[in-house]
Amino acid sequence: MDLRKIKKLIDLLEASNLAELEIKEGEEVVRLARVPRAAAVPAAVPAAAAVAALPVAAPPRTEDLPAATPTTPATHVSAAMHPGSTLPAGHVVRSPMVGTFYAASSPEAPPFVKVGQSVRQGETLGVIEAMKMFNQIESDQAGVVVAILVENGQPVEFDEPLFVIG
Repeated sequence: MDLRKIKKLIDLLEASNLAELEIKEGEEVVRLARVPRAAAVPAAVPAAAAVAALPVAAPPRTEDLPAATPTTPATHVSAAMHPGSTLPAGHVVRSPMVGTFYAASSPEAPPFVKVGQSVRQGETLGVIEAMKMFNQIESDQAGVVVAILVENGQPVEFDEPLFVIG
């Protein structure tokens, strides 16, 4: 693949909110991914693949964030946005993929679950859109939703905590 095409792909990735982009052209594969500065870059990739790691904007400092009020529950704040923060006690349901999290099946529909709601094993907690496919995120154990750690429409990374089930 031409170096100019790769540079254009990098520019497209920087201008978008995508975390990862993979292009296949014949037998050639180019995979571009945003990697936080503190994270490790994957060690080995096939010879036909090229990997470019792009830095992601640093998360906001806690002193720059507005103070939590009783009407703004802290259970809806993403742990990934607050380095060093701890998750509530319970079973953590993590993202199985990179994509966009949606709390409901459509913008008009109510969310699948709310904090304090009882859930059964296999019950849908939310969906992640990846490559125009909607993947259901199901509870892998029964319990009560203690925390929802991501906002509707928020991009999520692989293995990012999404829910805490108590």
